[in-house]
Amino acid sequence: MALRVGISGYGLAGRYFHAPLLKGCGFEVAGIATSNSERSKHAREDFPNVQVVTTVEELVQLDLDLVVVASANLAHARDAFAAINAGVAVVIDKPMGRSFEETKSIVDAGLAAGVPVSTFFNRRWDSDALTVKRVLKSGELGTIHRMDSRFERFRPDLNPTSWRENMSASDGGGQLLDLQPHLISTALDWFGSAELLSANVRSLRGGADDDSVLVLKHINGVISYLSASAVVGAPGPRIRILGTHGALVINDLDPQENLLRAGKFPAGGSWNIPTASRAFIHRGDDTVEIAGEDGNYAFFYSAVAGAIAGDNPWPIDNSDALLVAKIIDQARLR
Repeated sequence: MALRVGISGYGLAGRYFHAPLLKGCGFEVAGIATSNSERSKHAREDFPNVQVVTTVEELVQLDLDLVVVASANLAHARDAFAAINAGVAVVIDKPMGRSFEETKSIVDAGLAAGVPVSTFFNRRWDSDALTVKRVLKSGELGTIHRMDSRFERFRPDLNPTSWRENMSASDGGGQLLDLQPHLISTALDWFGSAELLSANVRSLRGGADDDSVLVLKHINGVISYLSASAVVGAPGPRIRILGTHGALVINDLDPQENLLRAGKFPAGGSWNIPTASRAFIHRGDDTVEIAGEDGNYAFFYSAVAGAIAGDNPWPIDNSDALLVAKIIDQARLR
């Protein structure tokens, strides 16, 4: 019998990330909570048998195995607590909370109630992330000393309809909460625990923060430079990892987000089309293209299903969510 899941929020995250991935991994999308009439219409179009409700309190009463919180950052804690109080396992879209304090309150509530809580660091299953892990394991770059990771775009004008671009940080807006969690969480996954050395966080367009550079020092000595910006006319490579025997460079974004936005999904938990980004090993003037790994966000929800069944751990350890939140809090103070 398929696991029954309810989704709180049906905007970008709910409709174009979580819903198709859950569908592809065999979950039954039994309920969707949204108070927006257009999004209610989208929910019924996408899942004709779904029960659409207007509040998370109604959602958690639908005999669910899992609640996915895909609402605005402002509502993550509220929706997570509703699921925890109802005894339903919960996955929260990144960031789990707007601050370390809020993130810890969610984790602690889950522990106290004996209810599993996790967060959606899906970029750990990007093509570039999986390729990085394979290359690091091979040792062909030698001793790694530096990593650059970027989400850089050129969008010089604010989008007046986007809460992410206009809300204050305390309400959950800004790229420090939107994109840096991906950059930090993947860096931690590749190189281990880290401390923040420096940070520059600012607003260039007059709205929420839209330009940030964080520098981390990992426990193994690697220095990570993490750049998230909406105002970069010449974006740098997505990933550059420097070692004593060469460098790994990946220029392009993983294609999965565009595929999901186009209405495609990984049926049966696997994509039926290539999802690999091109990757290159550089040694001075010598450059060799290597095979990239196919990305697959469905690995996350396949692991969630296994965790609910007791077959494997949850795919993201909450210690990582807490460290990401701690680093983001510290970056605001630098």
